[in-house]
Amino acid sequence: MNKPRSFEKLWRKRFENFAEQAEDDAGIAGWSPTGLDARLRKFKEIWHSNNLFTNKKKWLDAGCGAGTYSRFIVQQGGEVVGLDYSLPSLQKARLKGESSIVWCVADINKIPLKQGYFDGAICFGVIQALNDSSHAVVSLSKAVKPGGYICIDALNSRCLPHIWEQISRRIQNKPMHLRYESVKNLRRLMKKNSLINVQLHWLPILPARWYRYQWIIETRAARWFFGHFPFLGQLLSHSFIMSGQRQQDTHSV
Repeated sequence: MNKPRSFEKLWRKRFENFAEQAEDDAGIAGWSPTGLDARLRKFKEIWHSNNLFTNKKKWLDAGCGAGTYSRFIVQQGGEVVGLDYSLPSLQKARLKGESSIVWCVADINKIPLKQGYFDGAICFGVIQALNDSSHAVVSLSKAVKPGGYICIDALNSRCLPHIWEQISRRIQNKPMHLRYESVKNLRRLMKKNSLINVQLHWLPILPARWYRYQWIIETRAARWFFGHFPFLGQLLSHSFIMSGQRQQDTHSV
């Protein structure tokens, strides 16, 4: 019974250690520089390809770490609240020079902000450190107003290297150090929480030693391939992003 709580407590301590020991955004967030770079580039692609995103002004960056995505959204004209349960991370984020961002120390499972306030919310690099995704999805869906957008990223449980890692750890009787998520489960949770127009964005990321070839899997041809052959996209993509829109209220006056 204590295992899930211990898992989350362990990750909270890890994030605090990352922030205390690192100065760069990737190190503070616990990513490799190439991994963060690929994730940010994918988010920018989603942002610029969706005109509805650019019309959303008030944004919540839940699990903001060093504020990488928060600063990008501000540069696009948005107003951002950066939320993270790691105070050292927020202290580092605050020193990075964007004074308009409001920083908030809080847990994504229980967001202490006004419900229905935000036009959009993002949650990157978070749910792999949670026991499950359900509470986070509930909190995010409540945070945005009807018509608002949510973007969540996850480590893909069906990716071949991750499948092998899960099998290997079970054979060696080692606990999982990360939690992998399935597209099916995250889509189900989003729809359960009144999110519609749910879209899947595959996020293949090559290991750092092969990163000079990353551009190949980010081409339009590669995106077409993953979009038309989702089974292969699932096997080859390290991560994925799911976006959805909170359903408009249908109450009659």
